[in-house]
Amino acid sequence: MTRIVVAMSGGVDSSVAAGLLVEQGHDVIGVHMKLHDAPTVQGSGTCCGLDDALDARAVADRLGIPFYVVNLREEFQRAVIDTFTSEWIAGRTPNPCVHCNGVLKFRVLLQRALALGASHLATGHYAQVDHTPIGLRMATDRDKDQSYFLFPVTPKALEHTLFPLGGMTKPEVRGHAERLGLPTASKSESQDVCFLPERDHARLIREAQPERDGAGDIVDESGQVLGQHDDYARFTVGQRRGVGVAFGEPRFVLRVEPDTRRVVVGPADRLSVPTMLVGGCNWFEQPDPDRVVTVRIRHRGALAAATLHPAANGQVEVRALESLRAVTPGQAAVFYDGDRVLGGGWIRKSVAA
Repeated sequence: MTRIVVAMSGGVDSSVAAGLLVEQGHDVIGVHMKLHDAPTVQGSGTCCGLDDALDARAVADRLGIPFYVVNLREEFQRAVIDTFTSEWIAGRTPNPCVHCNGVLKFRVLLQRALALGASHLATGHYAQVDHTPIGLRMATDRDKDQSYFLFPVTPKALEHTLFPLGGMTKPEVRGHAERLGLPTASKSESQDVCFLPERDHARLIREAQPERDGAGDIVDESGQVLGQHDDYARFTVGQRRGVGVAFGEPRFVLRVEPDTRRVVVGPADRLSVPTMLVGGCNWFEQPDPDRVVTVRIRHRGALAAATLHPAANGQVEVRALESLRAVTPGQAAVFYDGDRVLGGGWIRKSVAA
């Protein structure tokens, strides 16, 4: 009998993952990560609050498995929240869920699982582990696929990882939850950033650095001042709403300049670029420069055909066969060959034609 630790968030997906593994005869231990003390706002769509811990415990009781709450608040603060605020201040748009997976779940929590004598850590992610050779594939349910968020998971970590839901659709998962009588069977999904129940990242930055002044000018590409803003860290590439300048045609954020505190805006066609630089890559298979692959630069974004070329400091220059739209520094770029994840990294900057 194999011992498996299941990361139980309190949602239906991780609940079903645990239930299916129990049915298969494994020695299952449920673990819930205590990550932060942010208040839970009713209807906010966030996860990891007190109610979620109670739901996870109720599921464990239903399944008859041991359940523990692991306090990872300090690790989460350093790896996710501190990174989140510093990225915004640096003029980039962070993706905290990717950082949480790369550091908290599949490094810190995996180490705890192995220390408990488990052979694997299982989660409710919609993705699949490929064993020939070890790698990551998209989920069967493409609408639920979460492989984009999992690119930092190393091949070594994947050897000890299970995704029991990777071959299922969401309705099938709901069906298993009802069949197993799980109390989370009809629970709605969490979608927002768990430590931002009011979706106000600017407030978090102000609380972290109250002396900081991020106010500056809104300018066009020629440098002409069009207006002012109260904090450049409120803006992201591609943003239209809340820009605060009026024209006959829409203006979008083209880039954020933290050194000058300027926000540069322009027409929609200026958001399209042919090339970008990506760094901090984790590879399962690094393709040759003449090989055409696909790249995704935001969750649920379309896959774009591109070639990958070595660049300075271990970075990769991504050359799209067609243009890339709203390339956003700080976001993840994940590379695919069909449904197989080749690797991924962090967007450093776009390169105009």
